[in-house]
Amino acid sequence: MPRGSKSKYTSKQKRQAHHIEESAKKRGLSSKRAAQIGYATVNKQDGGGKKSGSGRGKKRSTSSSRKGGRRSHSGRSRS
Repeated sequence: MPRGSKSKYTSKQKRQAHHIEESAKKRGLSSKRAAQIGYATVNKQDGGGKKSGSGRGKKRSTSSSRKGGRRSHSGRSRS
């Protein structure tokens, strides 16, 4: 498998990366850079593509999505 192949990602991971990529494009980034950011964020959360074996690796990190959610509502007051 060549480096950069996306075949080892689950459909959920691909969907998440595509959604992040679309958001990055809206912010004015190039398509290539937006794709890099999308998969980098998914890698950060999941630790790469799908892994074989039961219970391997670390628990999923949602720090990136939490940070993004907090930033998007930073100017709003809670009531």
